Amino acid sequence: MSVSVRIPTILRTYTDGSAEVRGEGETLRDVLQKLDADFPGIGARILDETGKIRRFVNVYVGDEDVRFVDNLDTATPPGVQVSIIPAVAGG
Repeated sequence: MSVSVRIPTILRTYTDGSAEVRGEGETLRDVLQKLDADFPGIGARILDETGKIRRFVNVYVGDEDVRFVDNLDTATPPGVQVSIIPAVAGG
């Protein structure tokens, strides 16, 4: 199932500068595995060494923050947009 994945500026070096790429999978886990297969190294920037979404990375499927849905098991229906958003801190 094809989905759109929005890539933040900081990770675009992995996608040859593309702000949006196509992804595939029935769940967010599947989409991220395919994303890492297509763009090696990007997965380690999104997931930690235990395979969980990094603390300072927010991921949305459509308008839903996956941390409040099913995390990596969140369904990714065809055509949905997956957004990867690094948290910004400052003061």
